[in-house]
Amino acid sequence: MRTIGIIPARFGSSRFPGKPLADINGKSMIQRVYEQAKKAMALHHVAVATDDERIKEAVLSFGGDVVMTSSSHESGTDRCLEAVEYFDQEFDVVVNIQGDEPYISPEQIELILSCFNNENTEIATLIKLIESNQELFDVNRPKVLVDDDDFAIYFSRQAIPYLRGVEKQVWNDEFNFYKHIGMYAYRVATLKEICQLKQSRLELAEGLEQLRWIESGYKIRTAITEEESYSIDTPQDLESLINTLSQ
Repeated sequence: MRTIGIIPARFGSSRFPGKPLADINGKSMIQRVYEQAKKAMALHHVAVATDDERIKEAVLSFGGDVVMTSSSHESGTDRCLEAVEYFDQEFDVVVNIQGDEPYISPEQIELILSCFNNENTEIATLIKLIESNQELFDVNRPKVLVDDDDFAIYFSRQAIPYLRGVEKQVWNDEFNFYKHIGMYAYRVATLKEICQLKQSRLELAEGLEQLRWIESGYKIRTAITEEESYSIDTPQDLESLINTLSQ
């Protein structure tokens, strides 16, 4: 099984323009993500996919591989497909690595790829046990329900399932809730198919792309990680991370 990690990176961001080039203790964010991904021994190749020349030049400056892609893509999933089709060699599985997690764990990449040891896996993602009510009721942290075979049943910004007859302040004590860790991996054939799908009702309702795939009949295998994932969405997030690193 040949694998590739693609890191989609856009310069434009409503909350943090130029985020991939933000400096984190002497290295750009995109360089730190790239270097972490390269540590994953199960990946045969790593590349950045961007539509911006500034990001391209930054990646080339630290010796990374980069693919220029269309500026019209609506999601990182679409950008991943264009990038993987750029290469002459064939890959079996693509990992969509978030470009705003500068200290992404190589072990998490290894974990998501292990899902494809099962030939029935089309798409895989990671989940983590929710440890506080604050996380549980934070609509910016998508939750996921899984079945007995570890396939995702549904993703929601709300706490799911609803615990009937239980006070909300003790929900997290009464049930194992899981949050979604936003890394995906796909078989290349599946990636080509899901990029042809139109937006669905559930996706538009929740603002979660993966619901499009579930609503169209695709199954998403999950694996539980115990490691926390820290993403940078705003300049304030970056400042908080740098302060934490300096302590």
